[in-house]
Amino acid sequence: MDRRQKKTREAIFSAFTQLLSEKNYNQISVQDIIDAADIGRTTFYAHFETKDFLLKDLCEELFDHIIDTAMGMPKGQSYYACDFDNDSVFLHLTYHLQENDRNILELLSSQNNDIFLRYFKQNLKVLVISQYADKGVLKSSGLPEEFLVNHISSSFVETVYWWLSGKMKETPEEITRYFLATIEPILKT
Repeated sequence: MDRRQKKTREAIFSAFTQLLSEKNYNQISVQDIIDAADIGRTTFYAHFETKDFLLKDLCEELFDHIIDTAMGMPKGQSYYACDFDNDSVFLHLTYHLQENDRNILELLSSQNNDIFLRYFKQNLKVLVISQYADKGVLKSSGLPEEFLVNHISSSFVETVYWWLSGKMKETPEEITRYFLATIEPILKT
């Protein structure tokens, strides 16, 4: 993708994100996005088949970035220092959220949050599988691994939602400690 295409794509994402912070996803038309991004209809459709494809790509870009950096992928950043054994990934995620990386907080706390929380959970499952399931950590519990992956992912999403709803009064370290306290019994069986 060349610079011009990247710039246009970013303008579309930016316009769409702004619209999502103002109204419900179902109330946003392609024309609204086109007007807000100041592009033509042909340009929009050259990048995205539909508004749903735009939503999917936006979520993938947001969450892939956060999950990739948390997993220490080459294009990511280094982990934040932490004192716990298995929390570097979750602490890293909470730091990204606190820094409002790529305006994700507005999306997670908008009236459209159910859409973004669902995508966040889907992406978290990949992270939980790589950090726990693939390392055999979940096998000793006697519960189905798929159930535990879903449980841990759901628990983290709800922890983040609770933290956001409470205006993020706790530090990333505190919220990570709370979360780990709820999943430690699963990991230590």
